Amino acid sequence: MTSSESAPSLRLSDEVRDALERRAPVVALESTIIAHGLPRPRNLQVAGELEGLVREAGAVPATIAVLDGVPRIGLGKAELERVAGDASLRKLGFRDLAPAVAAGASGATTVSGTAFLAARAGIRIFATGGLGGVHRGWTQTHDESNDLALLARTRITVVCAGVKSILDVPATLERLETLGVAVLGHRTTRFPGFYLASSGCPVDWTVHEPAEVAAVMRAQDALGGPESALIVANPVAESEQLDPDLHDRVLADALAAADREGVTGQATTPFLLAHLTEHTRGASLEANLAAVRGNVRLAARIAGAWADGRPAARG
Repeated sequence: MTSSESAPSLRLSDEVRDALERRAPVVALESTIIAHGLPRPRNLQVAGELEGLVREAGAVPATIAVLDGVPRIGLGKAELERVAGDASLRKLGFRDLAPAVAAGASGATTVSGTAFLAARAGIRIFATGGLGGVHRGWTQTHDESNDLALLARTRITVVCAGVKSILDVPATLERLETLGVAVLGHRTTRFPGFYLASSGCPVDWTVHEPAEVAAVMRAQDALGGPESALIVANPVAESEQLDPDLHDRVLADALAAADREGVTGQATTPFLLAHLTEHTRGASLEANLAAVRGNVRLAARIAGAWADGRPAARG
């Protein structure tokens, strides 16, 4: 049996398949924010809103999940409702995909799971909120998100608002440099801070228009080399960011609470994010959503510029 015969097949929606065949712009969207990142029923509303933003910019949305052991690239209305409403859905990173497929399980895909499946389907642009990265206290825990290693070997362009501010941002940027993952700041010389417009860390390269990002993508392909990702760091608008003083105060409290309660490993991120949402009275969630909306709009424009610069498919 060949590797292609043994590999689980992806199920593309008719809309996504048609767009890819026509080399029309397509934007991948993760499903974890729907299943695990937002309260019900608002999560379904946001899922529809994000897909709508992609369509408004002239691109096709491809929300990704695994349902009954089948990786789905592009979800219909009933499938989106299932992802939003089924509390039993697992959270699937890249390493979880094979067990989920083999077990016939269902789950929402994280950044690493979505990036892998999107690239495998032939989608080049992916919009998300914030990436995972190196956790605080790494020297003791060695806790690092699989997002980074996956992006080091996956040719996809990820539009994000930086990495989650609960992480060690400088260490994450150092790790991305070590892994050879290029980072572009979109209209900024500072790496975004997820809830905040700036983390205070510099970026080496700044672009101002989607066409510039598409040009970097074409240069990646022309140069060859490792199949690494391209990160486009797009800051949330200052008018929509979380108040920086509130952010710093509540995050310090959250880190102290996690230490007191002995929260470690995979439980750390959801604990800290939940603490931020509760103790900012939902302001952190609104800043997160503002960042995601901006990333989706930009990703759709980049997808359009990328499609415009590629030759049309034959036949």
